[in-house]
Amino acid sequence: MKKLVYFVDSSVGKKLIMALTGLFLSLFMIEHLAGNLLALKDPKAFNEFCEFMAGTTNLINILVRFVEVGLFLIVIYHITNGVRLWFSNKAARSQGYAVNKPGDNSSFFSRFMIQSGSIVFIFLVIHLRTFFFPSRFAKESFINENGNMYQSMVNAFTNPWYSGFYLFALILLAFHLVHGVQSAFQTLGIRNKYTPFLKGFGIAFSIIICLGFAIIPIYFLAGGK
Repeated sequence: MKKLVYFVDSSVGKKLIMALTGLFLSLFMIEHLAGNLLALKDPKAFNEFCEFMAGTTNLINILVRFVEVGLFLIVIYHITNGVRLWFSNKAARSQGYAVNKPGDNSSFFSRFMIQSGSIVFIFLVIHLRTFFFPSRFAKESFINENGNMYQSMVNAFTNPWYSGFYLFALILLAFHLVHGVQSAFQTLGIRNKYTPFLKGFGIAFSIIICLGFAIIPIYFLAGGK
């Protein structure tokens, strides 16, 4: 057990966990995007989906609750581990950067990871406060105010300030994913001849995911109901 703790706390261990949690969150974003886009196609089906996800009446609902708790813990661990890794990398490279410019040693996206991740986290807190927590923990007042999850989405995204910050956060998320996805696979040992493909995949994935999410506020700001 001690060896496992030491490994997890080592530089290699932190990078490995960063890669695994990052890839898991990337997979979650695909599922979350698919659910959100359902609102644009069929609001009734979207509300039924949200009701099912928030339910507590059967075994699947209970499993969803466990997954939500696990997802929350993974997000927190990914953030704290990323901050620790950033500080340790900064301390290790500070001497080298005194001789060489940072741009000669790393890409713009890798140097921007802590900043982009921090702002995305701030948005995530606001986003959860707007949708998730009211619908889970203050359901009665949430229903009285909004009626259903689709109407809550309409109310939020027709607000230009909220949608503007949402789109800004998506741009930063794209920066974060460009390096994060590529780096995660390389940490897992997929590199060398696959590096050009991984770079392209990271860029494509970040653009597709972030454009997919961006469609939603743009749709409602343009008058979609």
